[in-house]
Amino acid sequence: MSKVFLIAGLGADTRVYNNIDLNEDEVISVDWIIPHETDTLQTYAQKLIFQYNITPNSIVIGNSLGGMIAVEIAKILPLKKTILISSIKTVDEAPWYFSLFRTLPVYKLIPGKLFTSLGFLIKPIFGKMSAADAWLFNDMLKNSSPAFVKWAMKAVLAWDNKTIPPNVFILTGDSDHVFNYKRIKDAIIVKGGSHIMVFDKAKEINKILKRIFKK
Repeated sequence: MSKVFLIAGLGADTRVYNNIDLNEDEVISVDWIIPHETDTLQTYAQKLIFQYNITPNSIVIGNSLGGMIAVEIAKILPLKKTILISSIKTVDEAPWYFSLFRTLPVYKLIPGKLFTSLGFLIKPIFGKMSAADAWLFNDMLKNSSPAFVKWAMKAVLAWDNKTIPPNVFILTGDSDHVFNYKRIKDAIIVKGGSHIMVFDKAKEINKILKRIFKK
């Protein structure tokens, strides 16, 4: 039985996986650690490996930002499987607005604390949620570190990865307004899946994960 490490997305914690069934495996929730302002996603991935003792032949599952970090972990360690949910593998799959925000880094003008209080504006971009999931989304965002959010936005836009490690699987929704499924190669498409499909498409995702784990 392999260890399974869960990494959340920006503005979230591993409660995003509450509806995901991994009961048969040893699951380790990876909480965000404080980055140095000079950290890249690559150096931050190395810190998570050390902090959580992620070892070769582990399984790492990453959602959104967590998926990008999972790719960086897989470039350092030979993982059994790397599973990305609502994420991207390389910079070539990034949306057009990444280039815009690199040229015009308006995010630098937004205080991190403001970002973590704008759930009502961000939520429609991520997709429809039940009342319970909406509460959890807002609670995770409010409890996010503003400093981490600011660092992560910078690190994500600076990410220039073009390497796809072995044993990478990616699940994306055809209604994801953050990462367009048409730009993502070799993805497993979840019909009607939004950027937060880990919430509302958990049944479909659980079935896909079971198939991946058996491979």
